[in-house]
Amino acid sequence: MSRVAKNPVALPSGVEFKNDGGVISIKGPLGTLVQRAVPAVSVELEDGAVVCRAVEGVANANALSGTYRALVNNMVTGVSKGFERKLTLVGVGYRAQAQGDKLNLTLGFSHPVVHQMPAGVKVETPTQTEIVIKGTDKQQVGQVAAEVRAYRQPEPYKGKGVRYSDEVVVLKETKKK
Repeated sequence: MSRVAKNPVALPSGVEFKNDGGVISIKGPLGTLVQRAVPAVSVELEDGAVVCRAVEGVANANALSGTYRALVNNMVTGVSKGFERKLTLVGVGYRAQAQGDKLNLTLGFSHPVVHQMPAGVKVETPTQTEIVIKGTDKQQVGQVAAEVRAYRQPEPYKGKGVRYSDEVVVLKETKKK
């Protein structure tokens, strides 16, 4: 059995688990998340905790049991606490402004960049050079943060661009004569 799958996922108060014929749904104070299960893994509620077990005789069931345990854990964390990703703009004149479900970016191009947020993801800009992306789905929050970062990735000589707040950019030395 997978080492990850051996640990059950504890359900905090206010979070409900439901497994309807291969469709796992977790409901909490921040919303509801749904995930399709595979037949190789049985996901059940036991003593107030969710347990993922590999089905005997199915290929890759051991690995999938650990994967589904991690997915269920992320779903429980998402509907109870939520996820967030922080981005920082580095560069003269680089600015961000949140307007509803849109993020307006000025990144040194001849035109402003407008990024439409998908449903379930919220964006905030505490300052002009900080972006905070929040949501319940960990994968979706990370994907939106990666899309925003892709507009202007940090370049290696001055470090200008959009970077994660915890990202370290190693600067190269310029060419000498």
